Amino acid sequence: MDKVIAYFSTLEQRPLERMGLLVGGMLIFWILEGVIPLYHLKYRKTKFAHALVNFGFTVLHLVIHTALAVVIVVLSDWCLHAQFGLVYWLHASVAGAVLIGVLALDFSSWLVHWIMHKQPWLWRYHLIHHSDNKVDVTTGLRHHPGDSLLRGIFFLLLIFVSGAPMYSVMIYQTLVVVTTAFTHANIRLHSKLDKALSYVLVSPNMHKVHHHWKQPYTDSNYGAVFSIWDRLLGTYKELDPSKIKYGLDRYYDNTRDEDFLALLKDPFIKKETAETEVPGNARKGIA
Repeated sequence: MDKVIAYFSTLEQRPLERMGLLVGGMLIFWILEGVIPLYHLKYRKTKFAHALVNFGFTVLHLVIHTALAVVIVVLSDWCLHAQFGLVYWLHASVAGAVLIGVLALDFSSWLVHWIMHKQPWLWRYHLIHHSDNKVDVTTGLRHHPGDSLLRGIFFLLLIFVSGAPMYSVMIYQTLVVVTTAFTHANIRLHSKLDKALSYVLVSPNMHKVHHHWKQPYTDSNYGAVFSIWDRLLGTYKELDPSKIKYGLDRYYDNTRDEDFLALLKDPFIKKETAETEVPGNARKGIA
């Protein structure tokens, strides 16, 4: 345990190693998509062309979160010195600090995701993620910069509340990188295995429901690593994978889901209120 804690305590100082974890995880699932695909996706051009669009957003996402990493370190250190946050108030052990930090940060992922689906002006940014008509491993980090920035703010908020030490933060960030690749990957697991995983973790089939084009499924299964938040808070839904269709029922032209510049500019383009500013439950029943 001491070696694990020592490794993650300094992981933020090794950006190339962290990048290796991200790229390595995506590469593994990219290969598995060819071996055990869930769907035989027919890409608009090629799988590589589709990936380039998503990698463009991935680069922007990483730039923003690399900048935020400085703030994360400062905040986590401040919590340590001020003995502020749940970890310190509860006098948690090292294992307890990991548990509190990981659960708190995973809740931040669930909470910000839920809010983006409920608030019209935030949905404008998040819909870029949902506009992908061919969900695969590269979709995981397809986030508009506005979406990425908001996620970072909530991440900082829950570090502040929990007092998560850096080793706990790095353990969670490693978990969420691997899980994001896993849940978005176009891979087929045995239905019983996928179902068993979904009782604790977000499984591929569970998350694919969230990418279904129609309500109420789009507004469900917000979890990043653990499925407990959706199950406890009533946002868990199931749908047979054979019935899932990716994309959006409105808000953005599905034929332009690989137009990088149009996607980047879309949140700032004024549209009719009835079509763009009714996210969340207000959108149910849209055909």
